[in-house]
This record gives sequence, structure tokens and C-alpha cells, in this order.
Amino acid sequence: MRKISILLLALAASALSPLSASADNPVIARVNNEEIRQSDLDLAALELGPRLSAQSEAERKALLLGFLIENQLMASEAVKENLDKTEEFAEKLRYNERRVLADSYFESRIKYAVPEDEIKKIYNETYKHEEQVHARHILLDSEAEATAVAERLKAGEDFATLAKEKSKDNTEGGDLGFIARGQTVKPFEEAAFALQIGEISEPVKTKFGWHVIKVEEKRKQPPPTFEQARGQIEAQLLRKKAKEAISALRDAGTVEFLDPETEALMESKSNSAAVKEKE
Repeated sequence: MRKISILLLALAASALSPLSASADNPVIARVNNEEIRQSDLDLAALELGPRLSAQSEAERKALLLGFLIENQLMASEAVKENLDKTEEFAEKLRYNERRVLADSYFESRIKYAVPEDEIKKIYNETYKHEEQVHARHILLDSEAEATAVAERLKAGEDFATLAKEKSKDNTEGGDLGFIARGQTVKPFEEAAFALQIGEISEPVKTKFGWHVIKVEEKRKQPPPTFEQARGQIEAQLLRKKAKEAISALRDAGTVEFLDPETEALMESKSNSAAVKEKE
């Protein structure tokens, strides 16, 4: 549960950007003498922007401003009808106040605490030229079957033909395409990457059965550029820092449940999330 809540927090606040400074925050309209500023337009864009991605910049601005005007018109009427004095309004105001404060904390203490040099360090340590092999395989039930097939292949029989005849895997000609480390089970990976181009393996056992493997090609794929990888690395760091920040706040704060059933439920979810995290 803790892991899920941290993720939701990150997703909810990660799109936010700092509002314009007051000097760059002009009044762009007045509705019933209430000002609509550039910062209001910026906030509306954060809320509705993804839905308006197909619109031109001018159309987006017009739609967002129309949204703000309609909001203010209805808000003015709500005040006239004393809807701001209801308990329902007070409850929503309390909830939204907490959300805005949480977003502000997320921005100031978490989002902008991801330093550029840390992103670059992870990129340099993680993203390197990736070795890949173009592999074929024939999957069989027993070691004896695999040994017999390997001998036939080494005697010169066509791999694709034998794969069609013998393999439990229905991949065309046993062709797996290019694979990188980490994409297959370990015994298969170790055998495939140890082979020379054109070489036929001895039978290899995995949880799927017995494999005879052939490597057709080898290559090294260049890593994505820093700019291509930056967003993914930043998102990973953001989740990590959000987790650390929330854990520290939980340790320093107090959370009290007022009925045993809710407490048991939250404790169960928390333990489940902790087990999954360890796995």
C-alpha cells in the first residue's frame, strides 16, 4: 500500500511546473470583477492540457480561457447562493487544500531534488553498447531427442527444416531474432552468448525443455542517447526520492486508525507491499 501510494503521489504531481513569477503573471481577463491571471491559465493547462493536445496553441488558449471564465461565472453564482457556507464545500476545501500543499511539498522537496549530475551518472553507469545475438533454437522434450537433433544439424541438415519437423516451439524456423542479455532464461542466455557465429550448441536444459541453439549473427547495439534516456532515469530517481521522503515523513509522523478493521486492512496491505518490494 505504501509503495502504491508513493507511486500515485509521483504520478499526480510529476506534471506540475512552477507558476510564473508575479512580474510575469499579468491579468488577462476579469469576470464579475474577479481577476483571471496567467497563473490561472497555467494551472488550467496542467489540468486539461493533455485533452487539448490536438489543438493549435491559439485554440488551446481560447478553450482554457473559456473554461476559466465559465468556472468564475458559476463560482460567483455559488457565492450568491451561499454554497460556500455548506459543510460539503468545507470538506472539499479541506481535501483540496491538502492536495495543493502536498503538491507544493512534492515540487519543492522531491521533484526538483533530482540533480542533473545524478541523472548523468546513472546514464553513464547503465547505458552501454548492448551485445545481442541472432539465435535460432529447436525445443524438445528430452535430452536424447536434443542430442539426436544436434548431431543431425552438425552433419549439415537445414536448421529451419528440422525446427519445423521437430520443435515444440512454433516459431518460424526456430528463429528468435536478436536477443539481449536478460531477455531469456539464464541457461539459454549463457549457452547462446557463448556460441560462435554458425555454431550449434550441445543440448541445453531450461524449465521449458531441451534446446538446441544456433547463433546466426552477433552485434553491439548503441545505447540510447542521454536525451532519449533522460526521462526514464529521472522518473526512476523521482520514485526513489518520493519513497525516501514519504518513509521519512511516516517515521516522523503518527498515523492512527479509529477502528480495528481498517487498521488490520492497512497493516495487511503494507506487509504485502513490503514483501513484493523485497522480491
